Parts: sequence; structure tokens; C-alpha cells
Amino acid sequence: MDSVDLSVFKALQKWLETDLNVWLVTVVKTFGSSPRQPGAMLVLREDGVLVGSVSGGCIEDDLVSKAQSGALSRNQAELMVYGVTREEAQRFNLPCGGTLELVVEPVIDIIWVNEILHAIHAHRLIKRDLQLSTLQSHCSDAKTTDAPIQISEQHLSVVYGPRWRLLIIGAGQTSAYLANMAQALDYQVSVCEPREAMCESWDINDVALLKMMPDDAVLAMQPDAHTAIVALTHDPKLDDMALLEALKSAAFYVGALGSKKNNANRRKRLAMFDLSAMEIERLHGPVGLPIGSRTPPEIAIAILAELIQLRRTTLLNKANEALDIASVCS
Repeated sequence: MDSVDLSVFKALQKWLETDLNVWLVTVVKTFGSSPRQPGAMLVLREDGVLVGSVSGGCIEDDLVSKAQSGALSRNQAELMVYGVTREEAQRFNLPCGGTLELVVEPVIDIIWVNEILHAIHAHRLIKRDLQLSTLQSHCSDAKTTDAPIQISEQHLSVVYGPRWRLLIIGAGQTSAYLANMAQALDYQVSVCEPREAMCESWDINDVALLKMMPDDAVLAMQPDAHTAIVALTHDPKLDDMALLEALKSAAFYVGALGSKKNNANRRKRLAMFDLSAMEIERLHGPVGLPIGSRTPPEIAIAILAELIQLRRTTLLNKANEALDIASVCS
């Protein structure tokens, strides 16, 4: 989950303590080139104040107008479609052929909102099932294999998860660039550095500095499917300590800096310990996409590009699986 979505739920929780009517708007389907992807959200008050986004702005303006004029339902969720006609696409500044389907639901019950926020802070995946006509809502633990979002005529199911986390091993120059850039991509970043001299020069804001051994840092983090771990110390002893635990974890990405030769030797060393061939195969090394990077900022970009590629591919596969299931059931 991104911090934007987390802000939506925090605002929703706060606004439900007022006397104002509140709606949660969720992108459930897109066709063609759309500004936001399924799962994007905003929360909207009847006075027009909103947090989050579902488009570049014009659809938000229309939703605000509807809320202020009393045109939004207060007792059931509605499916709204934007961009069906060429004129409508132009009106709402949607790219050529773009269409958005939104579920706009009035929110009255704060219980499920609290459940979702609690799960997110506990780094748990949680699924919410909503009956569109009755607004009955039920939350349950979700699996990483669950489709992020499913919509039918009367039912909406959405999986919410913890924010994406990045654990960097080593507080060197490349780590500094990676930490800064990763924060711009909304990762919660932690850096593990047991070497006191390296800690002295670390000055990146809003990044947790863990002054412990790398294997202890990995275990303490309890990596989940929203966690990436990248070893950048250039010290095989420290990097390997982290990898021995990271490769056995649920982290969606584990990478290590070094040439093809160095990483081939690293895999041989790892095979001497209690790692299976399948676990060792999970290692991304050399780390990052092969874009010809040489400098620390270029290496950081290559790493983040690979994380983006892997995350988007995973989400796309889940969405396609959900569509396949829906087509079979229909």
C-alpha cells in the first residue's frame, strides 16, 4: 500500500467522527490508457474536501460537484463510468480510448476502517468484501495470491496491504542514493550498518538506521511479500549474512551488488549453508536491470527500475488471473 492510500483511510477515519456525509471512491476497472490503475482511491466529504485521487483532476471536480449538489447516493454504493464517449473522454481529459469505472460508496460504519488501518500497521494483508446495495462490509485476512480487486454486479472485493518496505544493507554512497530515490517511490526505507565509521557519515532523513548485524536486521524486520532487501556493503561477510536470512524469507525481492563473477562465487558460498537451490535462485545478482549503470545514482536507478518492473508484473498477473476466473464463472 502506498502512503497516498494510507492517507485516504486516515482521513476517512477522522471524517467519520464528524456530522458530514463521506464517500469512498475506488477505481475498479480501467480500459485503454487511464490516469490511475484499479485500486486507486479518494475519500470525499459533502463540502467538497477530498484526499487521494482517481484521475488527473477533472473527474475529481465532477465528483466534488455531485457531492456538493447532493447527487451522490447516501444509502448504497454506485458504479460510475467515465470516458465512454469521445466527448466525455475529452471533457474529463482522459487519454484517447481511456475509460474508468468507479465505485462510489457512502461510508457510515467506522469499524471496518479501523480494522484495515490496524492490519496495515501490523504489516498484514486484509481483504474487504462489500455488498454494493446494502453497504454490508466484511474484513478477513488475505493471501498474497488473492486478486487485488474484484467487482461483480452486487459485490466488490478489495485487498489492502502494508506499505512497501526496503531494507538496504550498508550505508555507503550507493545506499544513500537508493534510499533517497526509494522514498520518492513511497518505500519505507531502513538501512542496516554495523560498522561505526560508516554510521558516522550517514545523514539521510526519514530512514531508520539499524546498527546491528545484517542477519539480525533481516530477522527483526520480519520480511513479507511487500519487502525488498538489497545488499550493498561490498563486504562478502556482511552481505552474505543478510542473504542467508533474506533468501529464506517472504521478501518479494532479494538482490546483491557485484559483477556476474562475484555473484557466481556468492552463490557457491551460499550453497554451503542451509539454503536450497530454489532459494539461491531467488537472488538478483548482479542487482538491478542491465541498463549499463556505472555510477552510484545510476545503480540506484537500475535497482528501483527492477523493483518497479517486478511489482507491476506481479500486479498485472494477479489482475489477469482475476479476469480469467471471472470469465470462467460467468
